[in-house]
Formats: sequence, C-alpha cells, structure tokens
Amino acid sequence: MIEGQTQPGRLIAVVGPSGVGKDSVMEALCAERPDLVRVRRVITRAPEAGGEEFEAVTPALFAARAAGGDFALHWQAHGLSYGIPREVHQVLARGQDALANLSRGMLEQAARVFPGLHVLHVTARPEVLAARLTARRREGRAEIARRLARPAPAFPEGLTVTEIDNSGRLDRAVAAAMAALYPERV
Repeated sequence: MIEGQTQPGRLIAVVGPSGVGKDSVMEALCAERPDLVRVRRVITRAPEAGGEEFEAVTPALFAARAAGGDFALHWQAHGLSYGIPREVHQVLARGQDALANLSRGMLEQAARVFPGLHVLHVTARPEVLAARLTARRREGRAEIARRLARPAPAFPEGLTVTEIDNSGRLDRAVAAAMAALYPERV
C-alpha cells in the first residue's frame, strides 16, 4: 500500500433466511457506523411490495442492464432477478465498507469479485422465523413451513463468516456484529 493511499473497503455480504431480520440488522449497523454504505439492490419486484429499499425494474430492463455490465453481481431467486450495482466498487475504492444483502448461492462468485469479502450470517430460532414470516402476511402457512424445512446450503470453503443470532433483541445482534466486523472498536 502506498503511503497516504486509502485501504480498500470490504464488501460485507449479509445472508440468512427470509424473516431473520437482515434488513433490520443492516439498518442498525449503518446507524451505528455512519460511514458504512448500504448497497441498494436492483430487483424485478413491484415497488409496492415493501421490505428493503430497492430499485424496482422490469425483467426486460434488468436483462438489458445485466447485458450492459451494470451489475457487479446478479442472480435469480424465487422468480425474481437481483443485482448489485457495479458502483459498489467505487465505494470500496474510497476505503468504505459496504453491506449487501446477498444470496448464499452467490457467495463463491462474490468472493472472486470482491477480495476481502466478509459474510455476516444472520440466524434466528425456527419459532422466531415462523412468527416473523407469519406477521409479514406475504405467504400462507404451507409456504412458510416449506421455507423453514428447506436446508441451508453449506458455505463455500475459505470465506470469512461471522454468525449472529437475531432471535432476541436487535441491539444484541448488532453489538455482536459490530464486535466481529470492527474488533478494534470494542
């Protein structure tokens, strides 16, 4: 590293099952550390669908943007297309860390695209997940049961993974994440 040059930032991939509270954890981490950048995903989901703040696009526009190289990463899941805008590289080049909600299936590719990738694996007890998914009212009981029964794929070898439990108070999960991500502050 050249003297005076900024240390590159890290992409922090936040992963976990639906209903685990990834968005809440990410929002709280950004409030705790204002220099942390939350990546705004591009999704082929209707804007009124709620949840995270995202850029809603049509499938045709998404495909055109992907073909044009607009995304650092892109994938499909649950009938939707998701993209991480390539501008995240500028954030990292400035020395800032960035949080991105990623699919576990994209972690191996993400590690190739983003050296220094850190995975924040957010978990919660099954009964907590079931209650949160039910409260969202996006899925019926059968779909929730299928989600909860689906085994999570293994993490690719060689990744730095921090697991935090978000079954209880959010501030405890955030404190655990901060301690793992920024041990120099503890």
